[in-house]
Amino acid sequence: MSRAASLAHVALAYVVAIAVGAAWLYAGPDSSYLWLDALVADVLATLVVFAFSRLHRNSSFYDAYWSVIPPLLALYWWSESTPDVNQARSWLVIGVITVWAVRLTANWVHTFPGMHHEDWRYPMVRERAGRMELVADLFGIHLVPTLQVFLGLVPVYVVTTRVGRDVGWLDYLAVAVGLGAVLLELVADTQMHRFARTKRPGQVMDRGVWAWSRHPNYLGEITFWFALALFGLAGFPEYWWWIFVGAVAMLLLFLFVSIPMMEERSLERRPAYADVVTRVPKLFPRPPRR
Repeated sequence: MSRAASLAHVALAYVVAIAVGAAWLYAGPDSSYLWLDALVADVLATLVVFAFSRLHRNSSFYDAYWSVIPPLLALYWWSESTPDVNQARSWLVIGVITVWAVRLTANWVHTFPGMHHEDWRYPMVRERAGRMELVADLFGIHLVPTLQVFLGLVPVYVVTTRVGRDVGWLDYLAVAVGLGAVLLELVADTQMHRFARTKRPGQVMDRGVWAWSRHPNYLGEITFWFALALFGLAGFPEYWWWIFVGAVAMLLLFLFVSIPMMEERSLERRPAYADVVTRVPKLFPRPPRR
């Protein structure tokens, strides 16, 4: 299947998934809780993507779902909220989410070679599950990330559905942190794409922002979710004790799942990566060492 045809199949899956989710929201039973209605719609849409993944035997159908759904959920919550919701803060948070979503989705489209390619982690997850590979595919690759993203969006739900305090300096800090996170991801991905085109066999990336952190793209992603939490804190400081739960969960996901898997694979495929491990911090940056 050609790359264009592959992207068309993924786009079709997302159109069907979003249509199923929208049908639940606007024609299904009303629970009287916007967050619960959205969660059910999100899960139903994920199940549609999962069906396409199984049909095509490629779980990378799910990859872009991570960045496509958040702005849609935010817009739905905002559209269903009362007029006295803080409109300025809603504009700011949805603007940051949209910039992030467009950038991340465009990067996936740019790097997706076609249906013959599947993220290397997915076969590993299924193989380790043995006879339970279908369950591992459904939950480990599809549903758990969906729930993770939804948890990270809880501050956005609060911001777009409740009145909150007036916009202040913390909101502008959240904008700066969010857009800075997107910029870091853009720079990291651009540098890695350039390196991938010119690298020698066995060569490892330790230049640019990759000299300051072994996973600057993951750092940018984590920082983005903390920016969303800052918006929630700005509007509702009394919720400080739980508003960062989603962002912390995202941090733990990368620290204890994504990064260890990537590190293990890099060490197996490129022995020179062991030297990078001794010189460059895993996640949080510091000046490079010789």
